[in-house]
Amino acid sequence: MAVENRRKGITLVLLAALFWGISGTVSQYLFQTLHMSTEWLTTVRLLSGGLILLAVAYRQQGPRIFHIWRQKADIFALLIFGVIAMIGVQYTYLAAINYGNAATATVLQYLGPAIVTAYFIFLAKRLPTMKELLAVGFALFGTFLLVTHGNINSLSISKEAFVWGILSAFGLAFYTIQPISLLRRWGSILVVGWGMFIGGIAFSFVHAPWRFEGEWHISAPFALAFVILFGTVFAFYSYLESLKYLTPTETSLLACAEPLSAAVTSVLFLGVAFGWIDWLGTFFILATIGILAIQKRERL
Repeated sequence: MAVENRRKGITLVLLAALFWGISGTVSQYLFQTLHMSTEWLTTVRLLSGGLILLAVAYRQQGPRIFHIWRQKADIFALLIFGVIAMIGVQYTYLAAINYGNAATATVLQYLGPAIVTAYFIFLAKRLPTMKELLAVGFALFGTFLLVTHGNINSLSISKEAFVWGILSAFGLAFYTIQPISLLRRWGSILVVGWGMFIGGIAFSFVHAPWRFEGEWHISAPFALAFVILFGTVFAFYSYLESLKYLTPTETSLLACAEPLSAAVTSVLFLGVAFGWIDWLGTFFILATIGILAIQKRERL
């Protein structure tokens, strides 16, 4: 039974990573082929994903999903999570895809764990361990290879793609750190559901969901449905379910399949140029997560 549960957990987290990665490639198709607005997709994705997750939470918990609004501290933390963390991680990632490609954007976002590690080292007022230094060094070297191809005098991607990619890594770090107390008290589905919905409402003032921009091709509704249902709701739900059978360290390590799936699908279906030096940079960035995972396991 334990082996079967472990296999189920591995299958779930790999499916989540696969759909997250593919949804990045589909988003690139929406931006660069159908010329859809990054802002419009951000609003629609947040509102739709939030409503669906809240519906799932209501089916599981009933009216309890509204109890999170009773305490001022929870309300403030939830508003910060929705308006700053959720919009921050979603919009910056989609903007990085729009100005570059899904493969590079997803890999750059995976600098987030190294940023989180550096933050907690600073918070603890201690010197980093050798493994932590090695992890950060790998992350920086991998980023250097990815964005310069080894030539310090030029960028292999646009400046906009690089800036938004780095911002998405910081967005992911803040998204990871800020809601910790909320997640412990209320659970992931409820917190992320409200966070997405709040973020969608707030971002509607930037770009209303009814102000569509782009070309409406026959493929558009299918691509949108994939990004919202599989790339957001199903992927997130599968990831959460995997935590029932695997440790957080194992799930975070297996989730590294996301940048790989984004890179492979971008190359195969959109013809994105991703050479050996890009793969090498990707390896170094993903290796940081493996090193940090080993570090956490040794401390347990």
